[in-house]
Amino acid sequence: MKNLTIRDFVQVTLVAALYVVLTATPPLNAIASGMYQFRMSEMLNFLAFYNRKYIWSVTIGCMIANAPFVNPMSLGAPDILIGGLSTLIFVTLGVILFDQFKKKEVFGGQFILGHLFFAVFFAATMFTIAWELKAFLGLPFLSTWAWLFLGELSSLIFGAFIIKKVGDRIDLTK
Repeated sequence: MKNLTIRDFVQVTLVAALYVVLTATPPLNAIASGMYQFRMSEMLNFLAFYNRKYIWSVTIGCMIANAPFVNPMSLGAPDILIGGLSTLIFVTLGVILFDQFKKKEVFGGQFILGHLFFAVFFAATMFTIAWELKAFLGLPFLSTWAWLFLGELSSLIFGAFIIKKVGDRIDLTK
């Protein structure tokens, strides 16, 4: 990644803060943790498709949103580390795969179809959170993963359209 400018730093910080606000603000915070999650903040993952610096935004935002001083339902260090690392790894992998799809004109160049594909990809990666909830709370893995998958997929499908609209009006590549 190139050297970050002050503008980049401010943008990364603002998006991380937006992630925290969209996760921790009532009434959204009531459904942002546990087995039945629906995080509107997850739509911000798609910003990384425009510029890789936003990988750091969503990772930092996720880690802060998972901290006990922000999220009373947090498991503490496991939530911060597992959620943060999962976000970093899978959003980075998603961006790399998305770049390959763009180069190969997969989906016939239909940007929104590509976003929907990656919504399913990101939702499937919720197995890491299902594993965490099984390990630390004893929740059943498969049903937890299924609920997490559905919540993540819902927020990402909704978010794909929102981020596309924002990207049509604002140059998110800068």
